[in-house]
This record gives sequence, C-alpha cells and structure tokens, in this order.
Amino acid sequence: MSGSMPPGRISSGGPWEDRYGYARAVVAGPHVLVSGCTATVGGEVQHVGDAYRQTLTAFSIALDAVEKAGTSLADVVRTRLFVVNADDFDAVGRAHGEIFGVVRPACTSVQVAGLVDARMLVEVEVEAYRAGGRAHGDG
Repeated sequence: MSGSMPPGRISSGGPWEDRYGYARAVVAGPHVLVSGCTATVGGEVQHVGDAYRQTLTAFSIALDAVEKAGTSLADVVRTRLFVVNADDFDAVGRAHGEIFGVVRPACTSVQVAGLVDARMLVEVEVEAYRAGGRAHGDG
C-alpha cells in the first residue's frame, strides 16, 4: 500500500484500493460499511465456476474487515448479494445461510448483468452496527 489509511478506513491490502481510491471498509460511529467483495485473493479469482465457494470466500474477506473494525458476525445487520447467474441463487443463498443463519441480517439479492471479471459469479456487501458504542478504527 502506498500510504496510510485515513482514520475510520480499513484496508485489506488489495491492489485496487490504492489504484481506485477506496477502502475495504469505513467505520462511521457505530456503523461499519464494507465495500463489495468478490472471491479475489492475491489478484486471482478463486473457485472459478463455483458460486457457492466464491460466496464463502467473498464473505470471509468481508467479515475479516468487520472484525478489523472491532465488530463481529453478530453485529452484521445487512448483506447484499449481487449474482450474475440466476441459476446460482440457491448456491449463493445456501452459503449465506450457513454463515448468517443465526444472525439473520436484512438481505437483498440482485441478479446483475456481470461483474468486472467474467470469472466472478458473485459480489457481496456487508454492513455491521455496534449498538451503544463506536466501532474500532473510528478516528
């Protein structure tokens, strides 16, 4: 990374954050807003052709940012699922249910025409909220 993140910004160290000027997550008071995550690790799309495993990987990346912000899975209040192929909704939903079945955040699922790399089948967003306090990283 070329520079330090401003207060309240969390980096995953991904190559596009500096290049395109965004943070993996932003902490705003008790809110943690995580940017869209795909199953891209080290610049390479993982689990090509497997929407279920891509969803698990994408949420792993998002939840790592949630934890770096001082919140946890239990603090997640909203998720968004952007799915390229309608036939993958069940696999993506199954992965979501395995992770969030007890937490039960509000969830929106949307079919999209495509993502920035044709091998990406799903992109996820996560929002967490720490009631009665501030998340870490909020400068």
